[in-house]
Amino acid sequence: MRKTASVTRRDFLKSGALAGSGLFISFTIPSRLDSARWPEPYTPAGTQLNAFLRIDSDDTIHIILSKVEMGQGIWTTIPMLIAEELDCDWKKIKVESSQSGKGKDFQQDILIQSTGGSDTTRTEFDRCRQAGATARTLLVNAAAHRLGVSPDACRTENGFVITGSQRMSYGELAAEAAKLPVPNVQLREPPEWKLIGKSQKRLDCYEKINGKAQYGLDIQFPGLLTALVAHAPVFGGNVKAVDATRTKAVPGVRAVVRIPSGVAVLGDNFWAAKRGRDLLKIEWDFGGNDHLNSREQLEKYRNLAKTTGIVSQQKGDLAAGFEKAAHSIDVDFTFPYLAHAPLEPLNCTVKMENNHCEIWTGTQSPLLHQSEVAAFLGIQPEQVTFHTPYIGGSFGRRGSFSSDWVMEAVHIAKNSGRPIKLVWTREDDIKGGFYRPFYVHQVQIGVDSNGFPTAWQHRIVGQSLFTNTPLAEMIVQKGIDYSTVGGVHGSPYLNAVPNHSVELHTTVESVPVLPWRSVGNTHTAFVMETLIDELASLASTDPVNYRRVLLKNHPRHLGALNRAVEISDWDKPLPVGKFRGIAVHAAMGSYVAQVVEISIERQKIRIHRVVCVIDCGLAVNPDGVRAQMESCIVYGLTAALYGEITLGKGQVKQSNFHDYPLLRMNEMPTIEVHIVKSSESMGGAGEPGVPPIAPALANAVFAATGKRVRSLPIRLDS
Repeated sequence: MRKTASVTRRDFLKSGALAGSGLFISFTIPSRLDSARWPEPYTPAGTQLNAFLRIDSDDTIHIILSKVEMGQGIWTTIPMLIAEELDCDWKKIKVESSQSGKGKDFQQDILIQSTGGSDTTRTEFDRCRQAGATARTLLVNAAAHRLGVSPDACRTENGFVITGSQRMSYGELAAEAAKLPVPNVQLREPPEWKLIGKSQKRLDCYEKINGKAQYGLDIQFPGLLTALVAHAPVFGGNVKAVDATRTKAVPGVRAVVRIPSGVAVLGDNFWAAKRGRDLLKIEWDFGGNDHLNSREQLEKYRNLAKTTGIVSQQKGDLAAGFEKAAHSIDVDFTFPYLAHAPLEPLNCTVKMENNHCEIWTGTQSPLLHQSEVAAFLGIQPEQVTFHTPYIGGSFGRRGSFSSDWVMEAVHIAKNSGRPIKLVWTREDDIKGGFYRPFYVHQVQIGVDSNGFPTAWQHRIVGQSLFTNTPLAEMIVQKGIDYSTVGGVHGSPYLNAVPNHSVELHTTVESVPVLPWRSVGNTHTAFVMETLIDELASLASTDPVNYRRVLLKNHPRHLGALNRAVEISDWDKPLPVGKFRGIAVHAAMGSYVAQVVEISIERQKIRIHRVVCVIDCGLAVNPDGVRAQMESCIVYGLTAALYGEITLGKGQVKQSNFHDYPLLRMNEMPTIEVHIVKSSESMGGAGEPGVPPIAPALANAVFAATGKRVRSLPIRLDS
């Protein structure tokens, strides 16, 4: 029985005029942030549409999306959903980015149009299929009307409507279809799918290979100046005085502009602006923020962790649970600040003329920035046009709630009166803040004579990601930022413990922070999965079997775990000198188990093999899921082995890839990704592969050295 989708005018709008001689269908892709709130100056009203399907008379099919492509593959997955129901020629599809500000049609019912949280495919699965089915039904109805036959006498295939011996292309029928009323539609059942569930080549792959893909850094037009900003060396610092005499003497330097975040140098090209910035003499007011250092921060956090925090979850009687325990452990874990380190540094091009502002930048939240810019300039949001080119990596950095780099560029353009391209250097990016927060966990666990926990007290100390942001109402409740405790709060391991509590201390620092790929799971999964391994060792039990006992009521965890055990030959001995570790974790609706195989060579960890199993429900594009798991593993291993931002006298010590390195090609292990065939609810793929990799690696390190890893990055000499 096919699923019937009742489509209202609020869901879909159709216009022949907009498309010229073609069919143009507009539909809303809602965000996971639909319940977010943002104050004035702007609150959209009425029907807001942000995704478009256009069929031209030449049979070209344009899919125009507000969701941004930053390497995660949604510009292939979303078209797959539409094309599945449209029954079109896959080669005829072209994907384009919508422009926020070309009228309100490209906006949503909320202000925050956001790409993130590994949720695009799972939240848009039905809606995008409905868009394709609506277009297909309109085309069939147009053909039937033209030929004087019943729509039931028509079928579609590869971009044609066919009845008997007659074939009409979608392009031929598009204009006529645009005049028909919006129908109710039926969605195809899984046995009828031709695209969904089958690997497809990415639509953006070819232009990225041949160099035609345009990123923010590629934007160029006559008269455009390049701007670099000298920021305070400590967070929260301000300019007291500036001497730009030598800067202005540099050939190609056109202007020096003071803005709230520092001093901008504008040049004919990057190197002129860079050289000019290097010659600035600036006297800074640090505002008392030059005292923060990592050692004192760690001591402060450890002391806080010894005190009672705000309880996010509790059950039973902790004191009684510890009294019954045969043994107990008391451990703490430390996690450093982490930079996002996208390969494409932050950049933003701004052009202002005739009371209109045009912006080109890679961002996860264009409408948030649009509102901020409009408020600052004193114009309406529709007078601000955002172009979102391809993004060379984000991992959360380009989801800034403060619109920091965008507003910086707008300030420069306004104060200088020139079109400018702001560029952050790698050093600006690494030193510029907006990190994954610094965290300390303090955990006490009591176990019975069989080695299973009777009591578990868990305290977390760290900055909040979402307090005082548009998402605070959703995520922060009664002093608890649930993104910080997620992965501990509600953990299946913790829920199996009769007496437990989870507490949080939220700190305030001058260091700006942002979500980092997989958000709170980056630290909570490590603590939980290494502790479970440690408890298994204390119980003289295989860590897999120990997990199986605690996860007996969690079939998707168990399914991923057991499959990883099977594929990795966990029960078979490894060659001498090789060791392995395992971890399983659920995040963003998906369940991921990973096995890491290592050796220790010359006091360095060498990773040979990673087996990854993911249960994400239906994998719309399996090749895309595999690619994301590989990406997650590389990103997670980089952080586990090298990721660390440290501070001294309020200043960040790291500056570039020489002291904030990424995993290199010669360090890459063999990665095997296996997708569980599942009819369960769909989960994400862009982030869930990150959390398990570090604990799986740490557990392998214990197997090799007998030493537990209590802090990241992993150092064998610590």
